[in-house]
Amino acid sequence: MNTNRTPEETREKTIINQMSTVGIAGNIVLFLFKLVAGVIGNSGAMVSDAVHSLSDVFATAIAFIGTRISRKQADDSHPYGHDRLESVAALLLGAILVATGLGIGWAGVQAVINGTYVQSGGPEPIAAVAALVSIGVKEAMFWYTRHYARLLGSSAFMADAWHHRTDALSSVGALAGILAAIAGYPVFDAVASIAISGFVLYAAAEIIRDAFGGMLDEACDEQFVDEVRTCLESQPGVVRVDMLATRRFGSKAYVDAEIAIDGSKTLNDAHAIAHAAHDEVERRFPNIKHVMIHMNPA
Repeated sequence: MNTNRTPEETREKTIINQMSTVGIAGNIVLFLFKLVAGVIGNSGAMVSDAVHSLSDVFATAIAFIGTRISRKQADDSHPYGHDRLESVAALLLGAILVATGLGIGWAGVQAVINGTYVQSGGPEPIAAVAALVSIGVKEAMFWYTRHYARLLGSSAFMADAWHHRTDALSSVGALAGILAAIAGYPVFDAVASIAISGFVLYAAAEIIRDAFGGMLDEACDEQFVDEVRTCLESQPGVVRVDMLATRRFGSKAYVDAEIAIDGSKTLNDAHAIAHAAHDEVERRFPNIKHVMIHMNPA
């Protein structure tokens, strides 16, 4: 087996390792910081937010494993490659978010019903400081991860990026609840936990929907299809595009097209036109895994 990597594969591996290290290390530090602040600051909302950050550690680990495996070369058992494993990783990430959201929401509901927020008293200012720090750090991690997820075309790391964003939004909810509790309304610390669970569950639903799209041959978006059609129509010798179908394959795409070529041309000439069109589409759209072109006489 050839273990030599191309410069592009080496670059991708470096980016994946770098993102994973930043994500896992950053979330562990943030989890510990928010947990200590939540306990010392007597804030159930901040403890819930810390649990959300802990789930990010597992989410980044899953994104790392899924992305690395999905980039393995095709073999005899998997002649079409392993790209769909990235969607599997995104599904697992979504499942973690669902479990996290339900757990946080249930704890908040129990606190409201049982009145434990009254028994424990209000939160301390340190909890609000932790929420502010969390908002800044998680928003920065969102932009960082999203940037490199786009470069890699990685659905798993894009899901991880949005996981960071939901953590930032949940910290906004925690901050609002903590400030309201400090102002004399302790119930809002528990209510903030319920709001946090809503953010988490919404993000989970979006991630799971997108992951299923990558596993069930969902068509690519209309803008992408139009761009591919325009590319084919602009190729020398292509009279028109008779049919164009696309399907997602993990974070990649497959394209099937029928193009019309002057019927008076020789087979060799027609084949050369179709081959040039094929190569141009794959060159212009690096997220396309393969293009299949059929020739019709015009």
